[in-house]
Amino acid sequence: MRRTTDVEDLLRLHAPQVLSALIRRYGHFDTAEDAVQEALLAAAGQWPEAGVPDNPRGWLIKVASRRLVDALRAEDARRAREEKAAALALPPAERVPQDDDTLSLLFLCCHPDLPPPAQIALTLRAVGGLTTAEIARAHLVPEATMAQRISRAKQRVKGVRFGRPDHGVERLPAVLHTLYLIFNEGYTATSGPALQRRDLAGEAIRLTRSVHRLLPGTGEVTGLLALMLLTDARREARTGPHGDLVPLDEQDRDRWDKAAIEEGVALVTHALSSGPAGPYQLRAAIAAVHDEAPSAEATDWREILGLYDVLVRLVPGPVELLNRAVAVAMVHGPEAGLAEVDALEGELGHRRDAVRAHLLERAGSYDEARAAYESAAAQTLSLPEQRYLHARAARLRA
Repeated sequence: MRRTTDVEDLLRLHAPQVLSALIRRYGHFDTAEDAVQEALLAAAGQWPEAGVPDNPRGWLIKVASRRLVDALRAEDARRAREEKAAALALPPAERVPQDDDTLSLLFLCCHPDLPPPAQIALTLRAVGGLTTAEIARAHLVPEATMAQRISRAKQRVKGVRFGRPDHGVERLPAVLHTLYLIFNEGYTATSGPALQRRDLAGEAIRLTRSVHRLLPGTGEVTGLLALMLLTDARREARTGPHGDLVPLDEQDRDRWDKAAIEEGVALVTHALSSGPAGPYQLRAAIAAVHDEAPSAEATDWREILGLYDVLVRLVPGPVELLNRAVAVAMVHGPEAGLAEVDALEGELGHRRDAVRAHLLERAGSYDEARAAYESAAAQTLSLPEQRYLHARAARLRA
């Protein structure tokens, strides 16, 4: 008998590959996804008790293809295509390159006929395996709005030829942004009992490595891979024995992944020396400054602030400006940082109050800091973040 969590991890790994195989053979993106979901449900019900088959991907493809053919047969208007599909035998699963399939699906979801928000939403759903609710929270929109966006995107790519993304450079910004969002959801989950979803973070890194192999000379691809490695290097130190959040300045740096840091630093150094720096390269450079500091006190915040000054000129988004405000506080004092935070506009969820609380605490305004911690805790759906914010507030109350 295999643990349910192990089966869930295995299904999440194979889901985009199975969907890719069905779309390659039959088309019908929307119907194929429904068939894959039915196959995943069947596996989730059978495998924990009966055991995982020797070729789990092949099993899923076989079951999903049967469900898809059944669905196609039920549509009279598509009878000719159904019969053709039913007559076709799937190639052995092991003969289809898994990386190629997943990467092809990634670029298909970022088709230029789709607007960027739809590209990102569809890829997070089909390749990243996120639920519609998780994608909606990542985009700060209602779940119903995101469901409509994904549905329209599926209709737009219906019938699009599925193949290798050898000429998909025009889709690269949406692909990179999508991978960035998948990684962020894996590194800090927007909801649930765990701070991290390592399967998502690992999948984002794997897919980014695939894109990097495809486009090795592209600075922003290299920058994004470096950013993921430098950030993910801290994962073992981000939680305590009971899963509690450990902030960056309190982490045991001996637990950081030194090999990942070395690889990430080498990648971003090469990328920055190859041409003008883009946003992912700058974010990676900031992560490298943190990772190379021997202690929190030794962090070169002036260099970080300088990098943020360049970044916000390229990407003046609310998250980037909020992070810059933290750097301002570390260089010029908490009051200067608070002034930056209070001047921000745009949706930031609980992040704004969490930063305000931290800076207010550093400034000695403990009552205001406690209220801001409580406000931030009330807004986040992540249980580890809630516990951390409530604990900070309780410490100030004491």
